[in-house]
Amino acid sequence: MKKIAVIGAGTMGNGIAHVFSQHGFPVNLVDLHPAQLEKAMGTIGKNLDRQVQKGSVTAEEKQQTLQRIKPVADLQSGVAGSDLIVEAVSENAEIKLNIFRELDQHARPDAILASNTSSISITRIAAATSHPSRVIGMHFMNPVPVMKLVEVINGYATSTSVTHTVTEIARQLDKVPCVVNDYPGFIANRILMPMINEAIISLHEGVAGVEAIDMVMKLGMAHPMGPLQLADFIGLDICLSILKVLHEGFGNPKYAPSPLLVNMVNAGFLGVKSGEGFYKYSPGSRELRVSERFL
Repeated sequence: MKKIAVIGAGTMGNGIAHVFSQHGFPVNLVDLHPAQLEKAMGTIGKNLDRQVQKGSVTAEEKQQTLQRIKPVADLQSGVAGSDLIVEAVSENAEIKLNIFRELDQHARPDAILASNTSSISITRIAAATSHPSRVIGMHFMNPVPVMKLVEVINGYATSTSVTHTVTEIARQLDKVPCVVNDYPGFIANRILMPMINEAIISLHEGVAGVEAIDMVMKLGMAHPMGPLQLADFIGLDICLSILKVLHEGFGNPKYAPSPLLVNMVNAGFLGVKSGEGFYKYSPGSRELRVSERFL
């Protein structure tokens, strides 16, 4: 793997580009919106500054990392000649399918096409291409520069050589690859999202308050973050989307999203990115305050 393209310059995309570049890979960061690319490069720079302050990278390594990332506002030129293309756009099946149809036209015939999806079927995505054997899931965890796990998801037709290559690449990024098969939610979200949903149901039923629910899981189960705070961090809209995939994929009522979660998303209370979810968030503040709606 000599050249990487990352499609989508949002939170996950800029983190993935950051990690690849920091480990010596030239990266094209592709997004149709120049303003998003500019914002992404600023975010990567700030994250590298934090690493410099902690002593994990030098100032020179920071500059080299930034120089290896090329922002590109055109998909065709952005993916041309790439050995590995990682799609990291929003968790929307139709958007992803359309991108993979385009990649099928513009990527090299032997390029590996990976999706950072957290729940959408890799087999379904691969079916949008003429070479499903080279399509795989490469699900990074957020924040990408910090989290070690990469969930590697085999589609029904993914070739063993592609799986081997992607797991080796993950190790080159100093990540720990975990290979799973393509079923709704894979492993990470098949287990995580029902827990978050149950926490929201418990809140909705008045079993306990926001802080109590999170405290039980932090102190009793040694979780670094409670499920309601984690839901805010992920984005309540993303949690709802993944739960819908689980519910539709398995047809089991145990995966049905909490009505409280549905209402919050419909009302625009999405967590950190909207400023309020189960907690309220102020720019530049680390204080964690429960939303007045749950006091």
